[in-house]
Amino acid sequence: MTAAATTVGAGSAGLRRQQLFGFVYLALAAIIAVAFGAATEPGATSSFELNAPRVAVQLPPLVVPSAPTAYALAGLCAFLGAVQLTRGFGARNAVVLGAVVLLFIAGFLVWAASTRSMNLVGVLQGTLQRATPITFAALAGVLCERAGVVNIAIEGMLLTGAFVAAVAASATGSPWIGIIAAVVVGALLAALLAVLSIRYRVDQIIAGTVINIFAIGMTSFLSARVLQRRPELNNPDRLGPIQIPLLSDIPVVGPIVFNNNVFVYAMFVLVVLIHVALFKTRWGLRVRAVGEHPKAADTVGIDVLRTRYQNVILGGMLAGVGGAFLVLGSTGRFDREMTAGRGFIGLAAMIFGGWAPVGSFFASLVFGFADSLQARLSILNVPIPSELLLMVPYVVTILVVAGLVGRARAPAADGRPYEKE
Repeated sequence: MTAAATTVGAGSAGLRRQQLFGFVYLALAAIIAVAFGAATEPGATSSFELNAPRVAVQLPPLVVPSAPTAYALAGLCAFLGAVQLTRGFGARNAVVLGAVVLLFIAGFLVWAASTRSMNLVGVLQGTLQRATPITFAALAGVLCERAGVVNIAIEGMLLTGAFVAAVAASATGSPWIGIIAAVVVGALLAALLAVLSIRYRVDQIIAGTVINIFAIGMTSFLSARVLQRRPELNNPDRLGPIQIPLLSDIPVVGPIVFNNNVFVYAMFVLVVLIHVALFKTRWGLRVRAVGEHPKAADTVGIDVLRTRYQNVILGGMLAGVGGAFLVLGSTGRFDREMTAGRGFIGLAAMIFGGWAPVGSFFASLVFGFADSLQARLSILNVPIPSELLLMVPYVVTILVVAGLVGRARAPAADGRPYEKE
């Protein structure tokens, strides 16, 4: 009787969620039609540049009629909403959600570029750059949580890695030493988190929060007392883009993917390596076993505590690299609290990506696109208050977590301390 009631309750909750998403899709379709279609001037066109500077092959701009295109996108979104409302999409819900988000973004871009010209390649280049530190943070979270440790301290590891990278690279004149220093300090903070949460079984959320507070306070203090008085310690050499011959000349894709600095290329390699390691090797099987059922893993001879220590420290090293990117691959200097929540956004990307490296990377692109778009819209003088534009990445984070966290399934032992019997 109880099992039957539970099944009925779960089915009812699933139906309500299906209907909720259907209404959301219909509401987004209405917004596209009214706010992006009807709001454009009659006969206006939207122009999208498809070229980057100094590329051999030049493509003509993509020009579309603004209002008709927005109405067509709204129609597609409304169709998906009607199907979702009536019968749902089953296992393809995540794919359909992604499609609806893309339709909404396309409608917004058509409206923003109406009577203007937007460089789409520039937006996508900015997307990849802004997604890079988020991806490193998400990969750090994947390594930790697949082993059963929640790492809220990624934000502090990013920030401390950025500070140490700036100082070390400036003092030595070598950005590579700055990267190594960031990796080391990320590993040290991760080791502190591991000792607190694994050995002493401190609540992992509280331990991570303490490390974040320490990182913010320490870097702010040292920035005010050291870097402001000695600005030569905050002037590192940046690692510039490396063009891959022939591939960088491919229209659209080449300038976006094959003309980046070493951090971006390392990110691509790490996404693939960590995915293969987690899902195709014995080591990955053991890590996932520890994150799902540590007692059973211990029974078959896997050292649960050692595995967790190892993964948390590896995650801290990745977070340190992400912090180094902010200084040595992007801005060229350290600023107080310059991470601006990217560690937490990385955790949201990890959830959005289903605790998988490849999924986390694509989720990071969503957040990177939101960040890149707000910067581009401010340049185009789109009639939206600047305060609202600055909110875009964080609003997207809230919407993604609110919409998916109920369906995403974390590793079963995530956040639970393990005591060896």
